[in-house]
This record gives sequence, C-alpha cells and structure tokens, in this order.
Amino acid sequence: MDPVTMAIIAAVEAGANSAAGDVAKKALVDCYDGLKSLLIKKFGTESDVAEALDKLEKQPDAKGRRQTVQDELVAVDAGADPELLKAAQALVDQIKSRPGGEQHITNVQGDLNVVADRGSSASINISGSVGKRE
Repeated sequence: MDPVTMAIIAAVEAGANSAAGDVAKKALVDCYDGLKSLLIKKFGTESDVAEALDKLEKQPDAKGRRQTVQDELVAVDAGADPELLKAAQALVDQIKSRPGGEQHITNVQGDLNVVADRGSSASINISGSVGKRE
C-alpha cells in the first residue's frame, strides 16, 4: 500500500473525517482535510479519486471502499507525487502522535498477508514448500 493510501485509510479509521472535539483531534482533521484538498486540487472534484474518498467517508468500515480508494490512487500514481507524499507523511505523524495512533497504521505488501482489525489478532500458517513466484 502506498503512503498516500495508507495515510488516508488510517485517518478515516482514526476518525479524522468526523467533527473535531479537542486540539489534537482538530490537528488530525486539519491534516486529513489538507491531504484530501490536495488530492481534489490535483485530480478534480469529479474525479474517481474524489468519488472514492467521499464514499469511504460515508462507510469507513467498508473494506471494498478502502480497496477502491487504493485502486484509484494507484491508477493516478498518487504515491509518486512529492507534494502528496509530504501531506501524507504529515497526516501519518499526526495519527501516530495520538494515543493508540500506531494501531491505525498498517503497511501490507506481498502475497501472503494477515491484518488484525479493531483490537483482534490474526495469524497465518503455511505448510508445505513455498516456491518463488514469477
């Protein structure tokens, strides 16, 4: 998952798209809104990226919507844009600074992945030989 997608999904999970209550929450919301505004500025209000973000915000627990955001950001190569990466890093830093913020940051790569969600645990057992995939 590229850093821009990771930051957006982590922010939505952390509640950045809801109303701010305290100063730390306000800073998180501001960083999220800044990244979202930058994405809209670069790709347009009617873009697939903007539509995917809006839909994810409406149903933040929908895994399919998370995947759609990731797909749309990959399609426009958002992870290669230095300005977006800087904004994403600022958002990730805000998330990490909050109590329990680290639990919202997940970076998964490869073919065999397990992700635990909402305080759960997960494991993967592989039996037999695993060969090189091409």
